[in-house]
Formats: sequence, structure tokens, C-alpha cells
Amino acid sequence: MTSETINPYDNRRSKTEQVREMFDNIAPAYDRLNRAMSFGLDRSWRRKAVAMVAQTNPAHIIDIATGTGDFAIQLAKAMPQVSVSGLDLSQGMIEVGRAKVAAADLTHRIALQVGDCLAPPAELMGAADAVTVAFGVRNFANLAAGYRAMHDMLRPGGMLCVIELSTPTSPVVKPFYKLYTSTVIPLMGRAVSHDNRAYSYLPESIAAVAQGEQMLDLMRGAGLVDARFIPLTLGVCTIYIAFRPK
Repeated sequence: MTSETINPYDNRRSKTEQVREMFDNIAPAYDRLNRAMSFGLDRSWRRKAVAMVAQTNPAHIIDIATGTGDFAIQLAKAMPQVSVSGLDLSQGMIEVGRAKVAAADLTHRIALQVGDCLAPPAELMGAADAVTVAFGVRNFANLAAGYRAMHDMLRPGGMLCVIELSTPTSPVVKPFYKLYTSTVIPLMGRAVSHDNRAYSYLPESIAAVAQGEQMLDLMRGAGLVDARFIPLTLGVCTIYIAFRPK
């Protein structure tokens, strides 16, 4: 079983359609739930990724599955020279994100739009010094195609930086992690978001998505090079880095 075969609601509709619906449903509660469920660690994970991207001194970043804009805003604040184009399936998430971008006074540097990274707008192709994805690739209907599209969005030499939740391999940590993700997260998610499936889908998609070397193989298969991964917080999160050849 792969992340592409795990659907939020049913098997009668496309994954893309269901992911869009799910995020529209949970958009108002998304940020609050993220902070609570990760104990605020999602911010530190993003900071580590931002520091890696900043080392390449990009001018334009495309943030895929941008959601409510957290990563786009962190990238723009950390790198004053950067403009960010954010793309997300969900109109509800984009609306929340645009309000946050305006509150941060960054509308002149961050542009968020509704769109599918598997069929990106033509103006984004070959336009990025860096492409970023935070906690989004497990929602792709076709992960290999997603990586090929992101490769094509990059300029030669550009960096791809992916942050994704992952399953810890430690025999000490793994049982506690499984209990938390299979029991606590769904209960909390249903109580706050009122979507009965969204936060059951979350641990299922984490368990099914490619991890470690398997994820790097997908990146390499899309033509990316110098791929590596960095586990964080006992392996519950992983940063993946790769580059489009020069």
C-alpha cells in the first residue's frame, strides 16, 4: 500500500478531489490543530528547512501544498530578498493563508493561488531557485509525477526541500508513536475540526508514504541529484533535499 492509495473519505472519487474537500473542511482549525498535535515542533522543523534553503541564496521560491502559508511566511521573513509563489489545492486553506500574509505585511512578496502541482500553471515552470513542500507530498495523487513537476519548476541548480512526517524506527519510540497517532490524533482532530475522517487519514497516510531511501529513489527517478535526508525528533519528521542538475 502506498500513500497514493490512501484516500481521506472513500474509493469512489479521485484522491485529488478528496484532499481538496478535506482541507476545505478543516481549514479554520488547521493551524491550531497543527500546533497542538506536534507540540509546537512543526515550527522548529520548518526553521531547520528554512536555514537549509537560505544557504542557496534563492531569489524566487515556489511553495507547493502551501496550505495556510506558514512555510511561505517563514521563508519570506528569513530571506528578505525572496519572493514566494504558493500553490495549494484548497481554496479554504488559501483564503486563510492570504489573511495571514496580509497580517504579516508580506503581500508584495508572497502570492498564494489555488492550483494542483501535478498540473502547475505554465508561468511557474522553470521559474524557481527553490521549491519547497511542508507536510504535503503524502497527499499527492501521484508522488512520482509530483516530483517530476517540481523538477521542472526548478531552474538548473535549484533546490528541492521537502519536510514530511515519518514513522520512527526506534523500537522504544515506535509503540508510543503508534498509540499517539492512531488514538489521540484522530480523537483530537474530530473534536476540533468536526471532520470524522481527516485526522484518521493523517496517520494512515504517514505510515504509507515513501520514507528514507525510498523517498530519495523517487526524487532521483524524477531527475533530481544529490538527494539526501535528515531525520528530526527521533524520526517523527524528515527533511529531504535534492537538486535539479546544472
